[in-house]
Amino acid sequence: MRTAMTHKKVERLTVSFKFVILLIFGVLLMAPFIWMISVGFDRTANITMPFPPRLLPEEISGFNYGIVFENGRLIQSYINSAIVTISSVVLGVSASLLAGYAFSKGQFKGKKLLFLLVLCTLMIPMEPRLIPLYKLFNSVDLLNTFWPLILPPIINGMLIFLCKQFFDQLPDTLREAAQIDGAGEFKIFLRVYLPLAGPIAATMVILAFIWSWNDFMWPLVVLNNQELHTVPLYLASFSLENGTSLGGLTMALGTVSVLPIIVLYLFLQRYIIQSIALSGVKGE
Repeated sequence: MRTAMTHKKVERLTVSFKFVILLIFGVLLMAPFIWMISVGFDRTANITMPFPPRLLPEEISGFNYGIVFENGRLIQSYINSAIVTISSVVLGVSASLLAGYAFSKGQFKGKKLLFLLVLCTLMIPMEPRLIPLYKLFNSVDLLNTFWPLILPPIINGMLIFLCKQFFDQLPDTLREAAQIDGAGEFKIFLRVYLPLAGPIAATMVILAFIWSWNDFMWPLVVLNNQELHTVPLYLASFSLENGTSLGGLTMALGTVSVLPIIVLYLFLQRYIIQSIALSGVKGE
């Protein structure tokens, strides 16, 4: 009896210790973000940045955020980023789901070699691809448009790999049963496997959204018109024009720029946890 009670106490202490450690690391990771929000509410930060940094301003003011939401260029950059991000996410996730299903359940010649080529694209960073992509879109006169930002992310090796690994966990008997009922391959994917792919689709939406929303280098290369600038380009141009002389306003802009990612994650976090746990029926 004493041994059982001792074991429960040790288990509770272990759980409490882990919770405290995770809480400390969580606070440390959140501190820069909290500081960014705090400086955004500090009107005096436009004159000089507070030093040493403090998590709460001496006098809370919504002046900086008021200016942010009245800024026409920021609103236009939000609209531009929304167009690019939503288009690339919808097309990229749809293409990755189809490709992942084909590589997982499809039977065709050269499947392993083609999948190996897809994985090889993960080893090529964006920098070596800048010049070829720039020449390609320049040859078809698509520079200074949103198409160079929307089309390349449609084929994403990481998302295709995630989809294939997820569909591998689902049993082939589902596909065989649908074939017996006379369903075609696309109907099997649409009616049988796609409804089960909600968790991995939510994870891919988050990843694709973050990659597209935060992309800076490629839009900087292909967009010269300020009216087409996305949010990262606008933030960069604002920082270059004002430096640290408007630190509070800059931090307010930074806070507003990450809000869509936070909101999207809060809505989809339940599905992301499910995808990590590999929910669904596992094939034996």
